[in-house]
Amino acid sequence: MIIDTHAHYDDSAFDADRDEVLKSLKASGVEYVVNVGASLKSCHTTAALAEKYPFVYAAVGVHPDEVGELSEEGMAWLREAAALPKTVAIGEIGLDYYWDKEERDVQKEWFARQMELAKEVGLPIIVHSREAAADTLDVMKAQNAREIPGVIHCFGYSTQMAKEYLDWGYFLGIGGVVTFKNARKIKEVVEYMPLSQLLLETDCPYLAPAPFRGKRNTSAYIPLIIEAIADIKKVSTKEVEQTAYENARRFYKKIRQAELRI
Repeated sequence: MIIDTHAHYDDSAFDADRDEVLKSLKASGVEYVVNVGASLKSCHTTAALAEKYPFVYAAVGVHPDEVGELSEEGMAWLREAAALPKTVAIGEIGLDYYWDKEERDVQKEWFARQMELAKEVGLPIIVHSREAAADTLDVMKAQNAREIPGVIHCFGYSTQMAKEYLDWGYFLGIGGVVTFKNARKIKEVVEYMPLSQLLLETDCPYLAPAPFRGKRNTSAYIPLIIEAIADIKKVSTKEVEQTAYENARRFYKKIRQAELRI
């Protein structure tokens, strides 16, 4: 069984066939999907997906590229959304210096504020960090983020940086990039990290694994990610799949709690 721990099915890339795609995932072994908000608007659509589909859960948060829209009113709404029964995390939040769409000080301020929200509501965080390794770590240290359960989404830094987060007990989100031939750095990280801190993700519709690179991604392609990780770790695909599944249930506690009530 598979849990896609980070997807964006509210994206316009799925407007033509969203229902069909989501309903087809079970045939590929996908048990649950966590749809992740990136703006206030997408947090609304994410919450709606979680309400409509029993196997879809929500994460709410504002991506660093969109934090210019945040305000006290927006934070108050996020607090309310975090209390919804199927909201399992605050995210994706963090820093993005690749696009530099928002001022870096503004990114840092709202990253810190959203981590404070996670502490307040008792949810884990999903961290986006792109070309901002040092500042991400500094802001998280200042917020004592090692006390908040978290995952570094689409991890793309060095093994040395991975060690920092792994030592905190954080998970690393690994997706389609690990299947790319030129992805030496992430392959080294996967070889180094313990399976017990692995979360499988797609970031769909983005970052489709080989041989679908450049095309629309879906959770149905996660078996290709599992195969690549199993090859690197020299273990069976069954071990990777089962371990990652249990990791996700441990990280997203509301999913496990819901299963216990069934």
